[in-house]
Amino acid sequence: MTHPGRSTRPRESTTTSDTAGLGTTRARIVGARTGVLADAVVAVVRGTRAIGRALATVGRRLSAVITPLGWVVLAVIPLALGAGYTLGWLELVAAGWTAVLLALAAAAFLVGRAPYRMTLTLPHRRAVVGEDARGAVTVDNAGGRRLGTVMEVPVGSAVVELALPGLRRATAHTQDFAIPTERRGVIAVGPVRTVRGDPLGLIRRELSWTERLELVVHPRTVSVPSTSTGLIRDLEGSPTRDLTASDVAFHALREYQTGDDRRYIHWKSTAKTGTYMVRQFEQTRRSHLVVALSLSTHDFASEDEFELAVSAAGSLGVRAIRDGRTVSVVVSAITPEFAKRRLYAVHPLATHQPDRLLDELAVVNASVDALPVRDMARIVADGTPGISVAFLVCGSRTAAAELRIAAAAFPQDVEVVAVVCDPDAVPGMRRLAGVNVITIGYLDELRLALARSAAVA
Repeated sequence: MTHPGRSTRPRESTTTSDTAGLGTTRARIVGARTGVLADAVVAVVRGTRAIGRALATVGRRLSAVITPLGWVVLAVIPLALGAGYTLGWLELVAAGWTAVLLALAAAAFLVGRAPYRMTLTLPHRRAVVGEDARGAVTVDNAGGRRLGTVMEVPVGSAVVELALPGLRRATAHTQDFAIPTERRGVIAVGPVRTVRGDPLGLIRRELSWTERLELVVHPRTVSVPSTSTGLIRDLEGSPTRDLTASDVAFHALREYQTGDDRRYIHWKSTAKTGTYMVRQFEQTRRSHLVVALSLSTHDFASEDEFELAVSAAGSLGVRAIRDGRTVSVVVSAITPEFAKRRLYAVHPLATHQPDRLLDELAVVNASVDALPVRDMARIVADGTPGISVAFLVCGSRTAAAELRIAAAAFPQDVEVVAVVCDPDAVPGMRRLAGVNVITIGYLDELRLALARSAAVA
């Protein structure tokens, strides 16, 4: 864990035997074994998967052009011609050559390309879950009059069909379409394609006309009170209990000691006492807010809880960024599929702009191989100096004992707040040993809970 803007490598645990609960593919294949034989078994499995993916790619490309009926015709050609010439059956020979003619005629329909120029546009490249989002396709006909056709626009895993009317020479047509935003994430839109094929349906060719665009669907956020985000209200800095020889918050006077800066000698007190007296200050600091979001399925009972947690973390992070605070937003590191041991690290997200933070939160997913919140807290506390407030965002499956363990990892002067996302629980705020626990069932309850805590403070 580092300050935003600094590159770092995730810190790995030095424990080499921590395989308990590790759900990676390697662990399922060879368990905790790390010898040459285990590595060879893993290499064979990975190689077999790579070959399977290559064959599947070739099959998909052929299947994208040749229809099932086309495969039947291609199979008839060698069978009919071979059996016809071998057995002397003229009927089979005629059937074989007929199939050859049909295949050649079907291929002729794929030659050439219509003189269209198509443009795919997205008015906005970012949207929020549940908001209306639209795209548009503009078609310019630079050639002669063309009959209407059907355009296909892939939108995520679905395909939107748009009817293109007949166009005269040097005319254009624009048609828009809706993009569903029920879930956060990155939605691939396009490329726009048209389908050409023969009348019998033996061959089907898809022509791509545009590039693929991406629409980033952000999690929903709410505006939380700016005065409660840091829980330490400061302008230039907040005084702490640590004493220092130079700062802006005056504390007391004391006798001069060797090595003290002479600039801080208080001459009036020195003249009265006859002994050199120097000023002593309280060390001040700006509040450093940390938002730690767990990605472990261990901490969440349902997908709705995880989505609520992502929105809560985004709301806290965006508010802190807009307030100009020093903020770090981190998520659990996910152990790679073939890792030999669990990865103990956290992944920092971009915090220099609210949109960049939400872009990265749009693509996070819960995983069984991610660190739970209790381990995240220890890594954040050890790797992030100067923390003043730490928000730990988790779900209903995180027990109170785990929250206490997580809070104990931070120094005593750090304010630890656990945001527990549980739609079935009664919302509210309670105090456990060393940690404030805010339970929310809806995102708006986070704003209300922080507003109440600010009013009490």
